[in-house]
Amino acid sequence: MQSAALNYKLIKKIKDERFDVDLINQYNLMIHVGPRDLQVGVVDSVQNKMLLLEDFVFPSLSSQEELLDTLENLFDDHALLKAGFWGSVKISIKNNRFVQVPEVLFVEECKAEYLRFNAQIDEEKEDIHSIFNKQSKAATVFSFPKELKAWFKKIYPGIDIIFLHQSAVLIEGITSVSELRKDTPLYIYIDRFKLHIVAASQGKLIYYNQFVIKQFSEYIKYIMLVMKTLNYDPENSQIVLWGYIGRNSPHYNEFYKYIKNVVFGYRPKYLKFGYMFDEIQDHHFFDLYSMHLVE
Repeated sequence: MQSAALNYKLIKKIKDERFDVDLINQYNLMIHVGPRDLQVGVVDSVQNKMLLLEDFVFPSLSSQEELLDTLENLFDDHALLKAGFWGSVKISIKNNRFVQVPEVLFVEECKAEYLRFNAQIDEEKEDIHSIFNKQSKAATVFSFPKELKAWFKKIYPGIDIIFLHQSAVLIEGITSVSELRKDTPLYIYIDRFKLHIVAASQGKLIYYNQFVIKQFSEYIKYIMLVMKTLNYDPENSQIVLWGYIGRNSPHYNEFYKYIKNVVFGYRPKYLKFGYMFDEIQDHHFFDLYSMHLVE
């Protein structure tokens, strides 16, 4: 356990000075967990205001057991995460074990069959969940490790936890953005280990996929492949970019070589942010913020 205690690192923390522990019952806790990182957000449900954001990385995890040990230590060390009186708790998982099913075709009893089209499932180790995207009128069916789910339920025994998937929150967030636009740019979210590409028009989902990135050149390869598939013109089509990427980063400069019209996405309009969040670039943490939209 001692080694696990050293196996996480706090990268970023922003806390609004108006955060009040006595009001925690009106705060919504959002936890976004991946195989090697974790983001935490707290939203005041009365004011729709972001009050806390934290970003942790797990530099050297190699198994589910190590992830659970690391989470155990992180939560034990944290001043707030083990509080039991949150207004709601949402937990989103980052994995590639998911499938999108149009709402008109979705049958609850067939969740496992849908998911097997896209992933091999071990129902002894995984629970199968579904969540509806209001904007895209589709269900995201996904797996959540049973051990991890049981661990969170032990932490929050009196709360009906809402389990989500990264694809569902990104789709809901981006389709909401597209509803306000008349054009149809290609939307890209760059996570630490994956590339997410979304096409949406006026609130309707056209395309979503995620790609594991092993080397830098694969970013452009997958983007150009999707643009060709969807008949986007690299010379004239716009790309809206969110994620872990800087304005002067190699990623951005490389994108600009091939696609001239690249702009950074912005923070969602449905959340309010105090001045202390100004130190975070607007296009960061879009998937965490989008959890606020999905019920």
